[in-house]
Amino acid sequence: MSVTVNTVSSDGFRHSVQIDEHELFADVPKSVGGEGSAPEPHDYFDAALGACKALTLKMYAKKKNIPLTGVTVEVKRDNSEEQKGKYALHVKLTLKGVLTDAEREELHRVADRCPVHKLMTTTEVSIETHLSEGAFSQ
Repeated sequence: MSVTVNTVSSDGFRHSVQIDEHELFADVPKSVGGEGSAPEPHDYFDAALGACKALTLKMYAKKKNIPLTGVTVEVKRDNSEEQKGKYALHVKLTLKGVLTDAEREELHRVADRCPVHKLMTTTEVSIETHLSEGAFSQ
């Protein structure tokens, strides 16, 4: 898996985000000088958690023959204290299907064990950034 981010226009902040054969875009809000034409990076961070929980629940339910027909995951962020090192995500799960209370509780527990949730809460992430020694561009 490879992610490549490229500036779309030298005048703005819009960037293309290529993830293997998939293309997305990122921008910053108008309030900070962008066009607001695409999600900002924080949105993708938050979306990764929601998507991971939904996919994990569907996969788990299928494996365990739990009659889960769908999942809605709403993620709301509170980044008001991000500069102090606190970033809070509030997640609301809606489980669809004819489920027992026990199945709902089991799925609720499983949602918090999705790989991205674990990555965000228990893993030390190392990031090394290197400057390309390729051709100079203007």
